[in-house]
Amino acid sequence: MRIEIKELKKADHKKAAAFAITGMHFHWYVDSRPLLQLYGKYFWNMEITRATQILAAYEGDTLVGVLLAEIYGEKKAYPSFGKSLYVKMFDTLLRLFSKEGAGLYEQTNRSMLCKYKETWVPDGEIIFLAADPGSQGKGIGSALLKELARREQGKRIFLFTDDACTYSFYDRREFRRAAETKIVLNMGRKTVPLRCFLYDKVL
Repeated sequence: MRIEIKELKKADHKKAAAFAITGMHFHWYVDSRPLLQLYGKYFWNMEITRATQILAAYEGDTLVGVLLAEIYGEKKAYPSFGKSLYVKMFDTLLRLFSKEGAGLYEQTNRSMLCKYKETWVPDGEIIFLAADPGSQGKGIGSALLKELARREQGKRIFLFTDDACTYSFYDRREFRRAAETKIVLNMGRKTVPLRCFLYDKVL
């Protein structure tokens, strides 16, 4: 069955968040399963309220992948006061319990972006790209990127990722590794070493 890019069904938001939990290895940072689910919901709500492009890949009626992008100057695709409020509340708790970990990650990305913008002027950012872990090798991520390129042809897009994710996916699709930084996150009872990356590409 072929992959089709469609509008994301509201009933599939929870499944999209689950893709992120698995694909981005959130269990590296959160030990408790209930907290892991809450963090996945937080991450999803944070990104979807920023998005101007929401692309969903379906195999029949089954969601198999999602791409969210924020293109500067475009209207938000899914504005939600409730989701924004959830993000603000959870963000406060996250900073309280993760010590400096969450702040360091954000600061590292901001520093890479600031340096990047000294040379380049991006038109937007891919803020979420995740696929069903059980559907690897079906070209889901490539199909989502192709549709984004069709909609936003000629625009310079960047994204953040790290070695907790399959960052080599972007290497194989001709994204340029524009910046790289090594950090160690202090998550309270454990530390997590990471290589953080900024990639870009003209679509």
